[in-house]
Parts: sequence; structure tokens; C-alpha cells
Amino acid sequence: MNNTKQYTTWESLPDALTAAHIAEFLCISRKTVYELFKLDVEHGGIPNFEIGTSKRVEKSDLEMWVAEQKQKKSSSRAV
Repeated sequence: MNNTKQYTTWESLPDALTAAHIAEFLCISRKTVYELFKLDVEHGGIPNFEIGTSKRVEKSDLEMWVAEQKQKKSSSRAV
């Protein structure tokens, strides 16, 4: 059984991401990804769009979201 991660770098990710892609890349559960999809972007949610009943995220949106989360964390430490 091969347990190596397929998505380990930004370059390895496809341009349109599923919850499974994001979960593997960020090392979090798919359930957590879906919970983040439900949150408003203003409250820390991951920006996403629907294709039918499936949710997708543009890779560039995920990159910006991760950067924003890191910025929020570093800003809260400075206070």
C-alpha cells in the first residue's frame, strides 16, 4: 500500500481543487474543508464555487486564503 502524498507543492496541485485535494495538501480532514467552505470568506472561509453539487476552489484563491490566514496569525501575535 502506497501512503505517499500526491499533492505536496503548489505546483503539484491542479488549477481547480476539490475538497480532497485541499485536505491532502493542508493535512486536514475533508470534513474540515467542507466546514470552511460553509463559512463566509469574511469570517475565514475558503472561497469556492459550485459545479452542479460539487464544490471547487481555484488554486490561486487557495494560495491567497493561506496567505491571509498566515497574515492574521502573525498580526494577532504582534498585539
